[in-house]
Amino acid sequence: MLRERARAKINLYLHVGGRRADGYHALQSLVCFTDAGDDLEFERASDLRLELDGPFGSELDANDNNLVLRAAHALARTAGISSGAHIRLSKALPVASGIGGGSADAAATLRGLSRLWELSLEPIQLERIALELGSDVPVCLLSKPAQMSGRGEHVDRVEGLPQLPMLLVNPRIAVSTASVFRHLGRSEDDSPPDALTWPGSLTAQDLVEWLKGARNDMQDAACNIAPEIGEVLGLLEHTGALISRMCGSGATCYGIFGEVASCERAAQTIASAQPKWWVCPTRIAGRV
Repeated sequence: MLRERARAKINLYLHVGGRRADGYHALQSLVCFTDAGDDLEFERASDLRLELDGPFGSELDANDNNLVLRAAHALARTAGISSGAHIRLSKALPVASGIGGGSADAAATLRGLSRLWELSLEPIQLERIALELGSDVPVCLLSKPAQMSGRGEHVDRVEGLPQLPMLLVNPRIAVSTASVFRHLGRSEDDSPPDALTWPGSLTAQDLVEWLKGARNDMQDAACNIAPEIGEVLGLLEHTGALISRMCGSGATCYGIFGEVASCERAAQTIASAQPKWWVCPTRIAGRV
């Protein structure tokens, strides 16, 4: 049996430009991954089967529309094989929450099945499969700090991102990415997204100051759709986050803390105040 961790994907900043000719929006983002994530197990089998468990497993269907099985079928087609696998997904991340859970699961499936089936595909072949599955899947395939651009097809790894404590909070509401883009109102005539150059290895305080010069362009639009996101951001700031921001298109938000103890205290405070919310103290991960 082989195992892969599908780590939560966090857009530390997310700049959105005009809509491209292919219908996608041009993006610029610094992405990191956390120790928190879903877990996948892979075993050889006569056919492809998906089993779901974990806190949020019941919110998904184990059919061919699931990104895990779509990734498995796409990989088998590209490799020209008919091998099977029994895949078990333990879903610990909330579904449709802006932290790339489905994309990370698909990427972990590509990595795990490549090992299980002993494939020797070139990295560019896996990257092409990943992009066909979704704009976030290529960076999740890397699962390491990176700057992404285009619609997500350009992924450049960055070094020197400190492994700081991070608190993830989701108010357990669904926010439609398409609705956020509609409220954002970007058109083909809008400017390209602002690009930031990664300055290299940073201390915690330097990272926070650098991020203050960036933003998540989708945050205000999402807050207008779901005011609870603003409440989450306010609580993160009130409980001591050095910086807080919405993840992706929402509704999960992150707070970066200087110490593990302060992150855990904030998690306890928020969980006590909002027991129905998903509250997850973790840290920025350094490797897969």
